[in-house]
Amino acid sequence: MGSQVSVDNVHVVVVGGGFGGTAAAQQLKSRGIPFTLIDLRDAFHHNVAALRASVQSGFAQQTFIPYLKTFGENFLQGRVVWVDPVSQIVALDGGKEVHYSHLILCTGTDGPFPGKYNMVASYQTAIQKYEDIVKEVQAAGSVLVVGGGSTGVEMAAEIKTEYPDKKVILIHSHVGLADPELLPSVRQQAKEVLLEKGVELLLDGCLAENGSLKVNVHLQVEGYDNVYAVGDCANVNEPKMAYHAGLHAGVAVANITNSLMGKHLESYHPGCVTMLLAMGHDDGVGQFNGLRLPRCLVTQVKSKNLLLWKSWKEMGQKAP
Repeated sequence: MGSQVSVDNVHVVVVGGGFGGTAAAQQLKSRGIPFTLIDLRDAFHHNVAALRASVQSGFAQQTFIPYLKTFGENFLQGRVVWVDPVSQIVALDGGKEVHYSHLILCTGTDGPFPGKYNMVASYQTAIQKYEDIVKEVQAAGSVLVVGGGSTGVEMAAEIKTEYPDKKVILIHSHVGLADPELLPSVRQQAKEVLLEKGVELLLDGCLAENGSLKVNVHLQVEGYDNVYAVGDCANVNEPKMAYHAGLHAGVAVANITNSLMGKHLESYHPGCVTMLLAMGHDDGVGQFNGLRLPRCLVTQVKSKNLLLWKSWKEMGQKAP
């Protein structure tokens, strides 16, 4: 077929505009492949910073980046209600249908607010919701955080850092905190930081797990060669992180391109776990390539700004 990608009768639909979805859309845009990005909201949510937005007034505005300014007419707001893989149609709430030649599913997970904001709404509405929860936290005599995965650990640390005199209790189903793929020393350090900050820990309970889409090594959904799953919704054995979603997106878009050119598909294999946990704006723990990182380094790299600059840059916009 030659080295050029033929885009005749090609239209890629990307469902979900999180880290994986926007990365896929940006790569499709740069390759000149026709696409439509569909999301519930009208703005990308940098939810890496969502927890701080729920405790620090005025911070939420920095975490939403409008899609239209970046993707223009290639963006469509709405809720996908069903997908017909035979007719290759994505249907939205309200009756609108979008045809696809290839589909990339980046729907993430339906985690609870404030870590996720999965509602059909304008970003101004979402910002106000974060401001409302800030007021609730400020008014509360004590705060209970249920779940001690990475999100729960960071949430407890954010609250205790912003309001050091407030009682914060973290309940978790296991003795170990954060993601089990992390080094034991990093998980232990996360626990130590929480205790240093004065968070009370109640550990070793019971918690159910969410399901995810089965994918092969090419990130294709089982049974569908032209449907890919990216990010949290894919059952890849690794922590659910924005960084990994971006890597998935690169493989999915590369494989769509390769399939159009008659080339072999790329495979995705989880590597060494890299994770940075922001323990408030003044501390952090993490690991890279199997090694535990200095707390001061994690604080400088992630905790202070929560990588907001990166999302604004990638969306081609300036932060407010």
